[in-house]
Amino acid sequence: MYRKILVALDHSKADDILLPHVSQLAGLTKSKLLLVHVADGFAARNYDQLKLAESEEMKADRKYLEDTAAKLRKDTGLTVDAKLALGDPPREILKLADEDQCDLIAMTTHGHRLIGDILFGSTIEYVRHRTHIPLLVISAVPKG
Repeated sequence: MYRKILVALDHSKADDILLPHVSQLAGLTKSKLLLVHVADGFAARNYDQLKLAESEEMKADRKYLEDTAAKLRKDTGLTVDAKLALGDPPREILKLADEDQCDLIAMTTHGHRLIGDILFGSTIEYVRHRTHIPLLVISAVPKG
């Protein structure tokens, strides 16, 4: 059913909730995983235009992705690739999902409510309204 799953990571505890779900699904469907994190700090958003050097944030994000992919490969035997994107998270997620021919996008929701979504925007809302690819959303909000 699924051949390649884009897993949008945000380099937070939410990833610890998302990855077991996606790993199990990938194992059952024999899917490949594409781990994606979008660095969106000033240096990341202006990297190409201003010919900036890679920021410490970008270096840390790249290491996190590589380490996470290596651990998943070792623990699950899955085929796992990782890509660090730069810029606007929802746009980059959609772009990579199309470029890499993913047939599922997996993300976490953080439980923002109206004010939080107005202030911070909602990556999931943007993605879900603009993608033709099925979307798996896992809640990262602790029960209780």
